[in-house]
Amino acid sequence: MAASVFNFISLILISYIFLHVEALDANCPPAKCADGGPDIRFPFRLHGRQPEHCGLPGFELVCKENTTMIQFPYYGDLVIRSISYEMKKVDLLDPKNCVHEVFLNLNLSLTPFQYFYHVKNYTYLNCSAQLSPSFPKVPCLSSSQYHVYTVEPSMASRLACRPMKTIAIPFAYSPYISDNTFGLRLTWTLTGCNDKGSHCKLQGKTEHQTSCFNSGLSNKHLVIGLITGIFAFIMAILISIKIHNSKKWDGQKSFGDYEALKTAGYSKVDDA
Repeated sequence: MAASVFNFISLILISYIFLHVEALDANCPPAKCADGGPDIRFPFRLHGRQPEHCGLPGFELVCKENTTMIQFPYYGDLVIRSISYEMKKVDLLDPKNCVHEVFLNLNLSLTPFQYFYHVKNYTYLNCSAQLSPSFPKVPCLSSSQYHVYTVEPSMASRLACRPMKTIAIPFAYSPYISDNTFGLRLTWTLTGCNDKGSHCKLQGKTEHQTSCFNSGLSNKHLVIGLITGIFAFIMAILISIKIHNSKKWDGQKSFGDYEALKTAGYSKVDDA
């Protein structure tokens, strides 16, 4: 009987836990634009496929031809290659294959992102004539009529060129760095959740306040912990019931033995 009660209670509690966890996951299920694409979850949100409360402003992503894209103000779309939620970093790819056009025009102050790498001030110069070979020009920003270079600000005034902009970027142009993704790695910080190695979540659906939880404590781990705790609790109850019944049985047995002895004593007296 006790075993049947234990199994019944365990089944009900385990079912409730799994249904509760699944309901939480179903609220904001991870999404992706294509197989092999990055998982999209808080603080990011996939437009049209995840509710607004599943992400934060500035983290909205879209799918274009099975490609994950993010739009930046005053620049346009960049491709998202990968997202690391533990390290809080996102690797981008410029569809135009011109990293320095991104550096020149991207205004991260209007976004929740910062460059992942250390940045340094460089000045972009527009020159009507080519400079010496010691100054490599940026091919994707140059043409036959003008030539664009990146130099340190202190050098800009010494050259007969028009300064375009001085901006903090991860690196100056180099012909030895041809990868159009190099340097396009961003990071983000969230109020209340800035520890690397932690996941973030909204504290509520109406406010953009976040909190952290350890990435190692997934829903599955929580389920296992809850089931283990419930199992131990039920076992403790069953053991207590068994001990109680055992003592009760011992008492009844002792009382029965006493009654039997008393009856036997009376019988001997009557025989005498």
